[in-house]
Amino acid sequence: MYNIKEHLDLLVERYNTEEFIKDDPVQFPHRYKEKRDMEIVSFLISTIAWGKRNMILNSSNRLLNIMGVSPFDFIMSDGCERLEPDACVHRTFFNRDLIYYCKGLKDIYLKYDFIEDIFTLDGNHDTWQGIQYFRDAMQKANFNKNSKHISNPSCEIPNKGSACKRLHLALRWLVRDDGIVDLGIWKKFKPSDLMIPLDVHVARVSRAINLLTRKSNDRQAVEQLTERLRQFDSEDPVRYDFALFAVELDENNTNSLISN
Repeated sequence: MYNIKEHLDLLVERYNTEEFIKDDPVQFPHRYKEKRDMEIVSFLISTIAWGKRNMILNSSNRLLNIMGVSPFDFIMSDGCERLEPDACVHRTFFNRDLIYYCKGLKDIYLKYDFIEDIFTLDGNHDTWQGIQYFRDAMQKANFNKNSKHISNPSCEIPNKGSACKRLHLALRWLVRDDGIVDLGIWKKFKPSDLMIPLDVHVARVSRAINLLTRKSNDRQAVEQLTERLRQFDSEDPVRYDFALFAVELDENNTNSLISN
């Protein structure tokens, strides 16, 4: 009998390795030693982590070259003021979007020691609420303007809460402490608090193997899939991101997974 959990566990073991890092955007925060640099790079690189893999890696290298040896120093010294706003960084992410990020992050660092502190205000352990705190702080620092690159998790409008895939990816990097791929430099959240980074591919695979029934790729879908994964591992459900992201569906059997 086909056992989904056993199959996913094998795939996690296969992909959650040091070899994974060199071809994945997670390589970029690994380049730094200081916590502030690592968390800045995690948010910026996850923000542009969509599209073809080689394009993401090339754009990430260009972005970090702009920011120099220390992204934290670049932000705090207003290095973004030298940027041409209309220059493209990655697809629809332009220098003006990087400027937005830099202004927001500088304001956070002027008030808190780390970005982690804004996510965990008042002892918060809910990642959705943390994203909302972060989004609000970035907006306030930019004349109350929103950025399309910082998703809105709010469910105040029915069925409109975003999956916040790229933000949850950054949180996975920062919180999970596997000693291999993810950084584990944030200690106020636990891996059990995390939500699965849900993109089109992960959603498609999850539906094919009956882990996800919701048709929309939104906040409710993230919550449904994460809850299913918690049944496999209540302490670290998001480790299955390695399995769901790194495989393709077997076109001859939609209930089976095959490795890339």
